Order: sequence, then structure tokens, then C-alpha cells
Amino acid sequence: MKINISSEVNIPSENMINTSKKPIWKRLKGQVYPQLFVWAGLIVLFIFHYVPMFGILMAFKDYQISDGIRGIFTSEWVGLKYFKEFVNDYQFEKLVTNTLAISLLKLVFTFPVPILLALMLNEVRNKYVKRIVQTTSYFPHFISWVVVVGLASVFLSTDVGLINKMLVSSGLVEEPIGFLSDPNQFWGLAVMTAIWKEAGWWTIIFLAAISGVDPAQYEAAEMDGAGRLRRIWHITLPAIRGTIIVVLILAVGSLLGGGLVGSNFEQSFLLGNPVNSEKSEILQTFAFKMGLAQGRYSYATAIDLMQSIIAVILIFGSNWLAKKTTKTGLF
Repeated sequence: MKINISSEVNIPSENMINTSKKPIWKRLKGQVYPQLFVWAGLIVLFIFHYVPMFGILMAFKDYQISDGIRGIFTSEWVGLKYFKEFVNDYQFEKLVTNTLAISLLKLVFTFPVPILLALMLNEVRNKYVKRIVQTTSYFPHFISWVVVVGLASVFLSTDVGLINKMLVSSGLVEEPIGFLSDPNQFWGLAVMTAIWKEAGWWTIIFLAAISGVDPAQYEAAEMDGAGRLRRIWHITLPAIRGTIIVVLILAVGSLLGGGLVGSNFEQSFLLGNPVNSEKSEILQTFAFKMGLAQGRYSYATAIDLMQSIIAVILIFGSNWLAKKTTKTGLF
């Protein structure tokens, strides 16, 4: 009787057995450099992200900067005093409205742009043109918001702005438009600058997801007579649906901060001014001014903590909804 052993059966080699029997300190010794990289990252994460969380205590205490770090633990407890004060503040409605309006507008108009750009770049067959467009589109991500605001002033100011000069000289408008001073223009300005700065960067993620699609599917669809739009709709978009949902969940979770679609704080702080503050003042800038300008650190911490709690709720809520509707989620 012959016994045939399939070649697909994985028999552990002698090296694998020896490796598993090695003491943990010997295995770690053979991974010195990878371990150094990992532990360096963990230490940085702990120091700059977990240690500062002790400062949350200030939201529930009557903290004064003169008390130093020790005062975070020794100051008098005041409970929810500063949370109630903020909710009853006359600016509360304006701050929440501006924050949500800017974030939602950026989510609605900015989030689809990287997907569309990735789909278009995927259809470009000339690799040199594709590289030039891709590089040009994601390069603004590396420019700081300070530089972006400087460029906006050069192009949009009423005095020397290139765009205003073109509009006036062409007769399209009689007077320069106050893009940087008119409150009614601020939300649109925030959306447009976010698209210009961040769309190309997020395109990289969707292009990476598209690159994982089996080319045989496109060839089979083309042989069946499917056009380019049908191939995109029935093959490309379903293939990257998981990536779209994950990025969307993260974007919804950062609605109040605008982290994935352009920083709300930097935009509002740098583009905002006393003239357009009616539409540019948001939760982050208000907390910043309360904390550093007026020295009310407990009040500012309470505002930021409320914002963080809402962000966590949004992430879990959007993830639950995504898993219920599409069976795909972040966790």
C-alpha cells in the first residue's frame, strides 16, 4: 500500500522548529534594529499622546497656571462648572454652527474629490502624464497653512489680488470681492482651500486600493462589451468600497476637527479676522483664545474635552451604521 504525500502539505522545517524553541531573549537579540524602531515609536506615542491626557483633569478643577503641573492634581474640584458655563455662553450656538457647517461642507465637497481624481488617474494610460498630475496634485499637502494663507492673500485680496484684478478688468464685477473679509465668503473659501491642499494626498490611498484590482476583471468586462464607465461602476468602485468606507468613518469622526479634510483650526485661525469672525470663529479657535490669551485653562480644556467625546461618539456611531448597512467597518 502506497501513501502519497501531497506537495501542498506544509511540513515544518528544522530551522522553523529550532527558531520556535529559542528563548525569547535570543529571538529579540536577532531583531535589535526592528525592535528599536518599534520601541522608539511607542515611547514617542506614550510621551506625546498619553502623558498629556493627565491634563484632562483641569476640565474638572479650578486650575491656575501659577500652580504649575502640580496644580493639575492639587487644585479644587469644581465638577461640571466649566462645561455648564460653555453651554450657557452666548457664543455657544455660533461656535457649534460654524464648526459643524464648515466640517460638513468640507466633508460633502472635499471627500468625493480624491475618489474622482483616483478614478480618472487610473484611466490615464500615459505613465508620464499620470506621474506629473499625481505629483502636482499631492504636492500642496506638504505646504503649511501659513504659506497657503499667504498665497490666498496674494490671489484674493481686494487691493493686490490677482483674481480680483482679473474679475474687475474683465467687467464681470464692478468692485473687488472681499474673499478674505466678507463673512459670507468664508465657508466657501475654507472648502476650496481644503480641496486644493488635501485632495491629491488622499488620492494616493484610493489609487493604492485600485491597484489591487485584478486586471483580468477589466479584460473580461471589456470582452463582454462593457464601456469605460461601466467598468468603473461595476468593478473599480465595488473593489475600493471598503477603503472608501474606512476613510469616510475617519472623516466623520474628525468632523469637529476637520483632520482628514483640512485642519479647521489652522484655516479658521489664519484666514479668520475680526471682520469675518461671525463665520470663521469655531470651537478650536475659541478654546485656543480662552486658554492662551485669557489664561482660562480649565475652561479651554472643558471645551476640547467635549469636542473629543463627541468625536469618539461619531466614530463608533458611523462604524456601527457602516457595518449594519454595508457589512464593512473600521473595527
